[in-house]
Amino acid sequence: MNAPVPRLTALAHGAGCGCKLAPSVLRELLASEPAAAPFADLIVGTETGDDAAVWRLDDKTAIVATTDFFMPMVDDPYDFGRIAATNALSDVYAMGGRPIFALAILGMPIDKMPTAMIREILRGGAAAAAGAGIPVAGGHSIDSPEPIYGLAVIGLVSPETLRRNCDARPGDALILTKPIGVGIYSAAIKKGALSDDGYREMLGFMTRLNVVGAELAKDEAVHAMTDVTGFGLLGHSLEMARGAGATLRLKLDDAPTLAEAESLVKAGFSTGASQRNWASYGDAVVLPEGLEDWRRRLLTDPQTSGGLLVACDAAAAPTLCARIREGGDPQARIVGSVEAGEPIVEVV
Repeated sequence: MNAPVPRLTALAHGAGCGCKLAPSVLRELLASEPAAAPFADLIVGTETGDDAAVWRLDDKTAIVATTDFFMPMVDDPYDFGRIAATNALSDVYAMGGRPIFALAILGMPIDKMPTAMIREILRGGAAAAAGAGIPVAGGHSIDSPEPIYGLAVIGLVSPETLRRNCDARPGDALILTKPIGVGIYSAAIKKGALSDDGYREMLGFMTRLNVVGAELAKDEAVHAMTDVTGFGLLGHSLEMARGAGATLRLKLDDAPTLAEAESLVKAGFSTGASQRNWASYGDAVVLPEGLEDWRRRLLTDPQTSGGLLVACDAAAAPTLCARIREGGDPQARIVGSVEAGEPIVEVV
């Protein structure tokens, strides 16, 4: 008699980018890291918590390198592989680069999972990479207590079109390319509370490559970009504010959300990472007085394979937003602005 096939999400204590360490913990861990100053060609390191490292080869070409992996947030192994790979590829696009190859990172509890299930995870990751036009050229695997999968991705970018998270300018508008609420959906999945339509909606966004980042970076009106993942919309906005030394003002009612996110969060579905995120922001995030808790949990919700947060010239923002929508991100919206002031995020 064959043993029952386990639910992937039941094998992991966390889910997707909700597994990330809280922003405050990460800052503490990196506080003693050596400065990148002795390495003149390391043009992006750990200074501002950017999405990837960048090493200059010459005046026209730089290498973009990143790694991203996590535990499953869905039970279908093929879908898990696609989501994890798409999420890892996003870091390169967020820097304005294009990936050229990837290496797989695999940790599986081989005594609990059939090999066919693990092969499906790898197949899903390879499919996402193929969608980006690159191979998964190797990798590393270990036997681990919980399932882990992701990619190390190498890409190329021109130093002229490199876009960081710290170069937003006062007067810029902010565009978000995908809706938020993924962590709320993942919490519902664990308890069997997400509808089939909700699952298809979530999967569609999480497996959509942020390739638009490489195109936006060619536009001089685009000044800064980052992808919105485990720290939530507020956390990644705060990284941008701190890097730019400016205030980011987010318009609460303009942030796009997944269709069932509001009803689910009101019903109590959210992740532990959402609360950890909120505790990490401190006084650097200012919310409207009397804001309902469910709205705050939407803004702190950890995203997996989320959209890009783009800071651009305000006059160009409507045209850029329309272009992003036409390119396949129909919920892209202008969600705020960059103002001169303290490096904080203010929600209005």
